[in-house]
Amino acid sequence: MNGFNLSRSIRTRQLLQVRRMRKITEFEPRIIAFTCNWCAYSAADIAGISRFHYPANVRNIKVMCTGMIDPGYILRAFERGADGVLVAGCEIGDCHYISGNIKAKERVERLKKLLHILGLEDERLRLEWIDAGDGRKFADTIENMAGKLKKLGPSPFKKEVKS
Repeated sequence: MNGFNLSRSIRTRQLLQVRRMRKITEFEPRIIAFTCNWCAYSAADIAGISRFHYPANVRNIKVMCTGMIDPGYILRAFERGADGVLVAGCEIGDCHYISGNIKAKERVERLKKLLHILGLEDERLRLEWIDAGDGRKFADTIENMAGKLKKLGPSPFKKEVKS
């Protein structure tokens, strides 16, 4: 048969089919990241330029300051099917708007309590301080968050949403 092994070819096709099925059923969390224009967004940009690996299923939303994020935006992200939300801003004391990150911290703490009442785990909402030049920290934060969300599974609100 000119070196062609039919049984090996069938096995290869079966393995490829199993791999395709596994990709279809494997849960990949959808993360919305609200990033400060001055620090965290720049860190995300550096992470991309430096080709640091982090999950591709992250959507960055640039805001001028994390203190300007309306809690409704975060709740809307969960309502629309996000598995997790990251709020990333300047280090405490480095805010371009003086106390915006302190306001964000207070809001996120209140939102975590509300999410618990709504039946969501508080690990689905994360607040992180990331310097402008720290692309590695941004990538590590997303990687870590995605790992935790994979363990938690899809958001309970997700089944109601058609993507």
